[in-house]
Amino acid sequence: MNKISRRDAIRGALAASAGVLAFNGESGSQTERAPMAFAGKHAPKPLSFDPTKLIGISEKLIRSHHENNYTGAVKALNAVEQRLIALAKEKDLPAYIYGDLKRQELIRTGSVVLHENYFANLGGNGKADGNAKKLIEQWFGSYEAWEAEFKRTGNALSGGSGWTILGFNQHTKGLHNYWSADHTSNAPFTVPLLVLDMYEHAYQMDYGAAAAKYVDAFMANVNWEEVNRRVESLGKLS
Repeated sequence: MNKISRRDAIRGALAASAGVLAFNGESGSQTERAPMAFAGKHAPKPLSFDPTKLIGISEKLIRSHHENNYTGAVKALNAVEQRLIALAKEKDLPAYIYGDLKRQELIRTGSVVLHENYFANLGGNGKADGNAKKLIEQWFGSYEAWEAEFKRTGNALSGGSGWTILGFNQHTKGLHNYWSADHTSNAPFTVPLLVLDMYEHAYQMDYGAAAAKYVDAFMANVNWEEVNRRVESLGKLS
């Protein structure tokens, strides 16, 4: 059996990371490879639960949210990445134009990441247990105290937009409920453990302006098994 040397392994890794997206140049005859950072090949993740079985959140709302808002964010991120690599060839491009596109890259990335976390932590019975509950009790004194503060934070965003995120900050080594005004205003170095979408598209179809009822419904459908998985992954990141 042939052994692969460390040097060969490194060469292989570098070759794989050199680029994965092939596209035609302006002449249409020359093929170039874009860096992986600009591949624009993100694909939407399917729902991990049966949307007909949620309590207080309709299948119609979930599918609209997933297919329009989330999938739309994935497509937008792909378009932005592909546009960035195209503009890289324009030497005289004004910096402010490129800056606007980089801002869109940040916004769309945040939307994709937070939506994927949101949908993944739905589909459960809403009953907290395991290491997630223990960690919450350690930092908030009791699960009830944490839940009241998490819901209060969510309700503070009602009528507008944003996210409520139970997150562990790897810099401060603390667990907090974070108030996020949009897809970009997240606490640095924070790992999201539980994500609540407070944009109106997440609840208006079912509850109109009654955002507090949606927050209650969300809590009844939290998949704490997924939250526990995220908590347990913290040890691997430290």
